[in-house]
Amino acid sequence: MKRFARLEQIRRMDPEKDALEIYRLSSAYEFPWDFTRALELALYRTYAVPRIGRLLAETAELTDRPQKRYDDTVLLLDAVVEHGFDSEEGCTAIRRVNQMHRSYDIGNDDMRYVLCTFVVVPRRWIDAYAWRRLSRHEIVASVVHYRTLGRHLGIKEVPESYEEFEACLDAYEEAHFAWDEGARRVSDATLALMASWYPCPLAPLLRTSTLALLDEPLLRAFRYTPPSPLTRNLVRGAVRLRGRAVRLLPPRRAPHHARQNWEIKGYPNGYRLEDLGTRPVPGVRGCPVRHTGPSAVTSND
Repeated sequence: MKRFARLEQIRRMDPEKDALEIYRLSSAYEFPWDFTRALELALYRTYAVPRIGRLLAETAELTDRPQKRYDDTVLLLDAVVEHGFDSEEGCTAIRRVNQMHRSYDIGNDDMRYVLCTFVVVPRRWIDAYAWRRLSRHEIVASVVHYRTLGRHLGIKEVPESYEEFEACLDAYEEAHFAWDEGARRVSDATLALMASWYPCPLAPLLRTSTLALLDEPLLRAFRYTPPSPLTRNLVRGAVRLRGRAVRLLPPRRAPHHARQNWEIKGYPNGYRLEDLGTRPVPGVRGCPVRHTGPSAVTSND
């Protein structure tokens, strides 16, 4: 298979009708590592909105059990991508997300902003660091995929185009990024979690490297000391160099789904989608997704 054969395949598809399949080809074949990093950064950005960061601090999920929260979030989102919205696994995953969200008072504006990060941050990351830029077909497919996810999550006034998603994200961050003590605790716990995936002596270097990938608004919101220009250039240059190296490799022949990422540590013996996440407040109702039977995953391979 030629290096750009899958891109040619994507360009022959309809980005509206084939949105999920295009998104799956991009995330599981073309850019699995980049999508993982970008979606991590997308969720991390949301902490800088004080209402979101403060709520996450109050639940203590990301400060007391960060690995489980990371694993559960990745696995639930990944199930929809791998199996589709109408599958048993996809419906189970969306139902769990809705149950968790309805346990808390989360406004539509915050939910819509989080959805925007899933569309905008991966595009920006891939265009900056991956082995090629996203095609317009892939961008449109991502928009359609997350508009569909937003509908299943009951989010209102979801943007129509990528440009609207981007404008919504930029405006929301400009208006709402601010310091919050609880959000800083969540941020510190997340950085510590990422460092814990590697040998302990590397922890300070990994923290510095992660901060070097953050933009100025994020650094200001969390009151982190910005890395030096030299450090920032070295780290970002190294990530770009990785992308150029990947470009020289043969195309991936088997999909790599997020559930296969080695960073997921909490379920060595497998998991059931309906058991993931936090539990809802008793009596909460209103999940817009039809209920189906149990969905079990027996291994992460």
